[in-house]
Amino acid sequence: MIFDQVTDYITGKEIDNVGAEASRQIFEKFLVETKGYAKSDILVDVPLTVQFKGEDYPSVIDLIVSVEGRPFMAITCVAGSIGSYEREILAGARLVYDHIIPFAVSTDARNAIIKDTCTGKTIGQGLDAVPDHSKAQALLNEIKDTPFDPGKRSGEMIIYRSFNLEKINK
Repeated sequence: MIFDQVTDYITGKEIDNVGAEASRQIFEKFLVETKGYAKSDILVDVPLTVQFKGEDYPSVIDLIVSVEGRPFMAITCVAGSIGSYEREILAGARLVYDHIIPFAVSTDARNAIIKDTCTGKTIGQGLDAVPDHSKAQALLNEIKDTPFDPGKRSGEMIIYRSFNLEKINK
């Protein structure tokens, strides 16, 4: 199957324009041009492999935004209902690194849900609620790196895998 290609706004690489790619391209541009992040602050398709019943399931987190080298937001860009992806990105933000990424965002580039990754509580809705670079710097100055409870890791992997099936082995 042949797909249309688009140039990724952050990486400059040619990629297939499938699924939520249009939403991701709009949101990447929004982060840079409206929210003040540098392209170098944003990682695209960050690998995350979870284990389930002894098998590895490779996937990716759409975007991870860092400030001064510290991960700040894990973001999933979707083509459907953003509420359906809140739990997936929470799990991803808890699993991808040794420390929890403080904020998890689900977006279709028209709306967004922002969650505190440690508590799982919604702390904002709408594109205006997405912290800009200056706000992110201030927030990170108040936040300590928090390791994820190792006893909860396997359960969180099951949750991530369950909600992320369409991206696994993409």
